[in-house]
Amino acid sequence: MRYKRVEGAGTLRHIRAMTETSTYPYTLEILSPRTEGATYQWAIRKGGKLVQRSDRSLTSEAKARENGLAQIEKLLSGFGER
Repeated sequence: MRYKRVEGAGTLRHIRAMTETSTYPYTLEILSPRTEGATYQWAIRKGGKLVQRSDRSLTSEAKARENGLAQIEKLLSGFGER
């Protein structure tokens, strides 16, 4: 039995989800603790190169992700550019 691919079927939801959470050209890397009881940090990369690293230690992965995404939003909006 052959299946026929229907162009565009199911892609609208995927595209909408991508644009709502798109951080391009930046990627967020969550750095897990190296030892038990240590804290999480994040790093923002652009094209694989480090752009910014967290200056605070965060108590959970969720808080690190939230803080890192907030920094990416600032970068995308041009906040702090000269």
